[in-house]
Amino acid sequence: MNLVQILDSKGKRRVGLVEGGEAVLLKKAASTLELARMALKEGVKLKAMASSLAGSARENYAAALKENRVLTPVDHPDPAHCIITGTGLTHLGSAAARDGMHKKLSGAAEELTDSLKMFKLGLEGGKPKARGEAGVQPEWFYKGDGSWLVGPGRPLPLPSFALDGGEEPELAGLYLIDEKGRPVRLGFALGNEYSDHVTERQNYLYLAHSKLRHSAIGPEMVMGRIPDSVEGMSRIIRNGKAIWEKPFLTGEANMSHTLANLEYHHFKYDGFRRPGDLHIHYFGTATLSIADNVKTEDGDVFEISAPPFGAPLRNLLKAMKQGYKPGGARSL
Repeated sequence: MNLVQILDSKGKRRVGLVEGGEAVLLKKAASTLELARMALKEGVKLKAMASSLAGSARENYAAALKENRVLTPVDHPDPAHCIITGTGLTHLGSAAARDGMHKKLSGAAEELTDSLKMFKLGLEGGKPKARGEAGVQPEWFYKGDGSWLVGPGRPLPLPSFALDGGEEPELAGLYLIDEKGRPVRLGFALGNEYSDHVTERQNYLYLAHSKLRHSAIGPEMVMGRIPDSVEGMSRIIRNGKAIWEKPFLTGEANMSHTLANLEYHHFKYDGFRRPGDLHIHYFGTATLSIADNVKTEDGDVFEISAPPFGAPLRNLLKAMKQGYKPGGARSL
């Protein structure tokens, strides 16, 4: 059973286990973070802790999704203590995409772009053979803190200065730093690591700008391990009809890095092992609608689904009016 955070019919925040069309509500824990801390204190797995607290109260899960009462599967009460990051150039893509990539990589080293060089490094050294050995480090980026996180059914803002608002169907790892400064993986969720691909394509050094956007995870969290290969579907729906859809592949079998290697190169920094912090880390994708020349529009709905993760993640693209204006900061 997958874990969800939900507002019950009375508006009270609860944690639940998805069972069929219902969410079995837990006793004592009002958030996933509380549940995780209880599991750490008791020295048991998160799944076992959740099962032990399952009560008799249930919620209609489908109704909660429809009414936007399902929250992100994990969050932090202080958004500044939630760090959202990601890694790119980690996925192999479809068989056709892999074949094309290998043909490009077979050329002379001086002819390779920086992105291809980075991808090649991952292919050659992203999966170390010995356990406990560090592989090559991946491309890494920062997306924001917890205030930039969007829940299921909520809109993804398109800033007035953005050149694009494009979906990125991804696997997200969810982590809590324990009292001794050790990262503990709570589980995995579907994610839309929403980015500005047009800005990024102008120059790869604009990657940092293109990634400073809201993103979405959920609605469910898979506790424990996930399959080595996960196949999902990414769709863009406009006026009730799918204008684009494509399957995507994720999981270690479809990646050039192991999850452990990506986790090491994130948490090796002391500042990312601050006790009590929550981390949401996107692991990358190889499937984007912009690659098929799709231009998203205000009001489009992104839908990302994959069987292990239960209900799809849906978010509306919402254009925003201009906020902060040019002219710089005022002098004090």
